[in-house]
Formats: sequence, structure tokens, C-alpha cells
Amino acid sequence: MERTMPRDYYDVLGVSRSASKDDIKRAFRRLARQYHPDVSDAPDAEERFKEVNEAYRVLSDDDKRAAYDRFGHAGVNGGMPGGFGGFSGGFPGFDEIFEEFFGGFGMGTRRRRSGPIQGRDLRYDLTIDFEQAVFGAEVDIEVKRRDTCDVCHGSGAKPGTSPRTCPDCNGTGQVRQVRQTFLGSMVNVSDCPRCRGRGEIIDSPCEQCAGSGIVQRARKLTVSIPPGVDDGTQIRLGGEGEPGQRNGPPGDLYVVLHVTPHEFFKRRDSDIILEVSINVAQAALGDSIHVPTVDGEEEVTVPPGTQSGKVIRLRGKGVPRLRRDGTTSGRGDQLLVITVDIPTKLTKEQRDLFEELSQTLGKEVTPQKAGRGFMDRVADFFSGT
Repeated sequence: MERTMPRDYYDVLGVSRSASKDDIKRAFRRLARQYHPDVSDAPDAEERFKEVNEAYRVLSDDDKRAAYDRFGHAGVNGGMPGGFGGFSGGFPGFDEIFEEFFGGFGMGTRRRRSGPIQGRDLRYDLTIDFEQAVFGAEVDIEVKRRDTCDVCHGSGAKPGTSPRTCPDCNGTGQVRQVRQTFLGSMVNVSDCPRCRGRGEIIDSPCEQCAGSGIVQRARKLTVSIPPGVDDGTQIRLGGEGEPGQRNGPPGDLYVVLHVTPHEFFKRRDSDIILEVSINVAQAALGDSIHVPTVDGEEEVTVPPGTQSGKVIRLRGKGVPRLRRDGTTSGRGDQLLVITVDIPTKLTKEQRDLFEELSQTLGKEVTPQKAGRGFMDRVADFFSGT
């Protein structure tokens, strides 16, 4: 197995090799407070604290520090004659420092959440149609969640009875155990195994909730969807999540919206895009056409000589611009992307007319500049160039 070389003790404490004993002591105090496993939530807190402790044990002792400065780790881990192998016993000043660090934390009592605990947040996925996303809507939903039992009102006890104080923890919900570690005596606090942290024992459980105080229940809610929402928008319903523990507040319900694609319309931010096809005669001569919008049918003038890829803007016919506070600020536009439909099947009369027209138009071929096709013109429109 490959072994990892220990870090330099001066680097561990973040001090220079010329640091005084007071500098070393201050560095140790700061790092021990930061990484003590009964105080820190860091996943590597215990390993870091051991590393800091080991560095201080050596550098705070004049003889060990001198051996370390001369021989490195080998000088203090038994690899050299007269080495200080092992780390048994205490070291100067540790009791004083430990009391200073953790006296306010219950002498090593690990922090825990013994008070009210907020209930879990819930998620509900709601599918809406394109128009509902544009104009907003009121939608009724049914959410299954854990709720307070309406028979025992959350106490867990059968009606007519009451929970009694747990004799093992005297109603605190916690038990304390003293354990011996390399740091000395440490007090460990954990949930009482008899009452499971409730502080109460239920001798006659409620039949409705089996003593839990919680039941599964379906709840009907109305979700107000503001105009202008998009796919993936989350709507928060405060207090509609699961109930809290130990009289804690309930969690929240997050409704995640999924917008069904429209048959014709596509959305780009606050604009609505609609592709419409016209025939060659309409493109050449111009025409007045009727196109769908989210507000209803709209009459649009197609100018003579319209080419495929031309974009016609219908102002204010797009999606409301939704602000962060849920209000709206105007609407986007609807963009008509024109394509000219070339017929693939012609009647004899149509063919004769096209042949007659072709005689007047000639047969010259005009090369187009590279890269200026249909998609380039559409991209130019959206970029404003």
C-alpha cells in the first residue's frame, strides 16, 4: 500500500520556521477551534484536527521542535536515535486551551437540532398548455402529503389520554454519555432511544395515526399561474409542504411548470415565432393574408416581391414580460417567418401560364453571395444586423 508523506508541521499551522512559541500557540488555537470534530461540520474535520494537534505537540515542545528542525519527521517518529516515537500523554498548555475553546460548547457536546424543525419541502410537476403560459391561469391541483392527524391533533395519543414525560431523559429528548478520547473526557449528546427524541412516551397510541401524530392526506390547492411563465418556472406556495417536527413550521410546496409545445407557435424569450407559407403569386404580387395569433386572427399585408425568409413583426402580439416580482412589463412581438411554397404538381392551365411567364423572365442565373441563405437572413433579423 502506498503511504502518503505527512505534511510539514509549520505548513500545517501556517507559521514560519522562525515563529515564536506564542505565534505557534495562537495558530493552534485558531485552527483547533476551526477543525474540532465536535464543533466543525467539515467532512475532513477529524483528520485535520488530528494533523493540527500532532503539529502542535511537536512544535510547542523545545526538544521535539529541535529534533524536528534537524531530522524532520524521522526525528520525532522513532526513525532516528533518540526519536520521540508515538504521541502518548498530554502536552504543555492543552488543558488550558481546550477549556478556552470549548467551554461555551458544553465541553465537546456535539451540536444538534433539538428545537423545532421545519417540515420538508415538496415538489409538484404541473403541465400547462401554451396559452396558459402566455396569459396565466388558475389551476386546481391535488397534492398528497403528510399532515397533522385531526383525531389526536398531532399528539399521537388516543383521545382522552395524554403522553407522559419520558423517565429516561426527563422530557428533554436527549441523553448524555461521557466518553474518554485522546482529548480527555468528552460529553456526547444523542436522541433518547426510549422516546426517540420526543421527550414523551405514548402508552395509548391514537388509532388513526398509530401514535405518530401524522397521517397521509390529499389536499386540494389552487395555483395562480402568472402570465409570461416559461417551461421550468417554479412557483412557491409557502407553508404547503409537510408539517414540521417539535412544533416547527411546515415546509413549502414548489410547483414546477411544464409547457406543452404548441402546434404552430414557437417561443423565443418574450417573442412568438410563426412560420407561414405563401404561394409564388402572393410573393410576387403581394397580398393581404390572415394569420393566427394568441389573441386571435390578424390581417397582415405581404409586400410585393417578398422572398423566403422575410420576417414580418407584429408588435405586442407576443408573451408578457414577466418580472421577478410576478408582475409584467409589456409584451413581446409575434414574428412571421415567410416561406414561398413552390408547387410540385401543376394543372395544364397552370403549366401554360408558368411557361408563358418564363418567356418574359428570361433564364439568366444570378449567383448569390456565399453564406447568405435563408437561415442567415433569419439570424440577421434576430441579431438586428
